[in-house]
Amino acid sequence: MILDGVTVVAVEQAVAAPFATRQLADLGARVIKVERPGGDFARAYDSRMNGLSSHFAWLNRGKESIVLDLKSESDVSVLQALLDRADVLVQNLAPGAFARLGLDPPPVSCSITGYGSDGPYRAKKAYDLLIQCETGVLAITGSEAEPAKAGLSVADIAAGMYAFSGVLASLYSRERWSRTGEGSAFEVSMLDALGEWMSQPVYYDLLGGSPLARTGARHASISPYGPYRAADGQVFLGIQNEREFPLFCTRILHRADLVTDPRFATNQDRLAHDDSLNVIINAVTSAMPAAELIAALDEAGIACAQLRTPAQFAAHPQLAARDRWRSVDSPAGPIPAMLPPLTLGGREPAMGAVPALGQHSDAIRAELGLS
Repeated sequence: MILDGVTVVAVEQAVAAPFATRQLADLGARVIKVERPGGDFARAYDSRMNGLSSHFAWLNRGKESIVLDLKSESDVSVLQALLDRADVLVQNLAPGAFARLGLDPPPVSCSITGYGSDGPYRAKKAYDLLIQCETGVLAITGSEAEPAKAGLSVADIAAGMYAFSGVLASLYSRERWSRTGEGSAFEVSMLDALGEWMSQPVYYDLLGGSPLARTGARHASISPYGPYRAADGQVFLGIQNEREFPLFCTRILHRADLVTDPRFATNQDRLAHDDSLNVIINAVTSAMPAAELIAALDEAGIACAQLRTPAQFAAHPQLAARDRWRSVDSPAGPIPAMLPPLTLGGREPAMGAVPALGQHSDAIRAELGLS
């Protein structure tokens, strides 16, 4: 594997840091997860997988678990012994907590914080929903009547992915440029990570005169784009350019007159008359079964999709055709695991077992020559 020989010590909990280190484990790194005596509290978020937390199963495959009480001097010494042998540290303790332990980190050291290690918000607790609020995600998500959070932990996932890429960049720099084994210490904050993802709405708001509206499943700045009625449900479609709209009008709606209608001449015109356009579209699509409508859209080259539940996604024909599922061991028995998105030259990712709490404590202590 690409990261064979790289040892990562992960002093982590919840989502952001575990998500980053799981990517490293999938690439073959040895990831030693340091858990508090009660364990990573994501272990107790739910028990949907035969008693195992779905969060923990998702975030922690392929890791070794050692339990250390970082209020104990002897256990802090164990952690330092681990760090002395490691290439990478990833930690998401409260700002300043790791520094107060007085530990020497390995060459590559990543700290994940909520708001950054300085500034007036540095000590505030940062949960995913709260970061979504602070970055404006809720201002553009939901309906006109009520904001809604993103259904995924987008702030945590964003921070985790930037931490993952930061570790890879630091390892590359260490090998390619320094030649001395020197690495780098860096920080990723959830606020900055999700803030990057919010850049387009920020630009639109700063210079456009009015903020993006909350439009539910419809697009706030493109029309037509979103859900439309079918005879037996809904179909989602999107028109991305001016070449597609005439095709849509003639091939799907059978309304060539709409192509020259000044209300729909450009995307901005269609957006201004979105309600009227939706009535016209729904009058046609609501008479067609969803499968027939999707087939017609596909034939015309119009982007479309059907709404699936998470369970229906798990059975997606595209995943099955591409053999995207594997089985990994866990304390609850074998569980399904989707292949990671990053594939390297056809190499099979590591995808090791999900560890029980402290499963590797004795073995790791023995490896370090400790009782």
